[in-house]
Amino acid sequence: MKTYASGLLLAALLAAPAFAQTPAAKPAAVKATIDSGMLVGESADGVNIFRGVPFAKAPVGELRWKAPQKPDKWSYERAAVANEAPCPQPVNLDGKTANGGGVAGVQSEDCLYLSVYAPANASKAPVVVWLYGGASYLGAGHLGSYNGTSNARQGVITVPINYRLGSLGAFSHPALTKEAGAKGWTGGYALMDAVAALEWVKRNAAAFGGDPDNVTIAGQSAGAAMVVNLLSIPAAKGLYHKAVVESGALLGPGTALADAEKKGVEAAKALGLPETATAAQLRSVSAQTIVTNAATQRGAGAPVDGKFKTTATQDALNAGTEIDVPVMIGSNSGEGGFNGARTIANKAGDTGAGARLYNFAYDPEFRKADWKNGAIHSAEIMFAFDSVDTSSWGASASGKADAKDRAVAKRVNSCWVAFYKMDPKAKSLTCADGFSWPAYTDADDSAAQFGETPKLVKSKTIPNGPPPAGGAASGPAN
Repeated sequence: MKTYASGLLLAALLAAPAFAQTPAAKPAAVKATIDSGMLVGESADGVNIFRGVPFAKAPVGELRWKAPQKPDKWSYERAAVANEAPCPQPVNLDGKTANGGGVAGVQSEDCLYLSVYAPANASKAPVVVWLYGGASYLGAGHLGSYNGTSNARQGVITVPINYRLGSLGAFSHPALTKEAGAKGWTGGYALMDAVAALEWVKRNAAAFGGDPDNVTIAGQSAGAAMVVNLLSIPAAKGLYHKAVVESGALLGPGTALADAEKKGVEAAKALGLPETATAAQLRSVSAQTIVTNAATQRGAGAPVDGKFKTTATQDALNAGTEIDVPVMIGSNSGEGGFNGARTIANKAGDTGAGARLYNFAYDPEFRKADWKNGAIHSAEIMFAFDSVDTSSWGASASGKADAKDRAVAKRVNSCWVAFYKMDPKAKSLTCADGFSWPAYTDADDSAAQFGETPKLVKSKTIPNGPPPAGGAASGPAN
């Protein structure tokens, strides 16, 4: 690569940045040749950024509700300096204010794009592929909280992706199953998009100075739940080497394909289609209709189809057959879910890869009036990315984040970066100016608690969530 001079989230957390502490240097053009053709992005302050990069063909027309396919090749120098439209989702009618996933304005079914934030002159740099949250029907990868600039400045390539949402991303129907045939994947299209992005990284990481053999799959909320699913997806094995699960430690029995199909038939009927709707009739419904109708807006989850998704991760963890990679997993002090995180930490990495368990408990001064019971859902993102100044939940909207908040963000981010860089066999990692974070074991029971500075605590002393209104706190994990 040569440089040439020339996730259900609050909208306030995720909106695109509009704030900078100092005037940004004028970027130079930077080029990278990938398997589809040449990209022309921007480079400034030691970071190369490529936006709007296709990792799959547009899932439109006959490709709606099918596994993603490799993008077509191009012979020209393709501009990669602007974000493409996010996937279809319900947005506010004013076209300006963001929905609960941080998205406003135009969306498109042609949405399978990603961004790359890479250190200039990188060589064998670790790569993290990011899956946003948003209750599986909201959100986009280009938002300010997911800005990978800080990671890049510390030697890590960040790849936030878009994936299909709602019933466009998770939908089953007898007509689609029949069309897929005996060998075809069906139902879990958002997860298929994540696998396609990982395959893209495998093929193209080196073009940006990345190491295809040191890839972390990471996500928050719905994106974290996708990561949990990917721990048992056969097609994902070997495509990633570590996993990060932020506030999404969801385990449960898998949904049988036949049950998912029944739900799909009922959803199609709610759209006005007959019980015996064909695949063509399903595809005739506009994307806007699908994402705004209450029956289809949120999707139905990926079924166990026996081909793409062969088991529930819960069953794989219990049987010890999950994809065995190091896992970082945790939740925030002002939300529930810590018990679930501890359960997965206890079961994941059971052949030696290890897991890191955490609790994020930092309350910025400018948010204490709102966060009355601790750090709320999504609060950790701008600290884990060190994106306080590009997340509108930080400085860009409130103007009140201070030097202490930015110092905390650097410490928290340093621990995420250390995990991305970590040898998968390591039993400990060091970050935040000397903080030693060991792998979790049931016997040792150590968890990292991130306040103003990180510290090790016993996980069984951490409540599962904040106290209910007017009541006692949830009990410690047990």
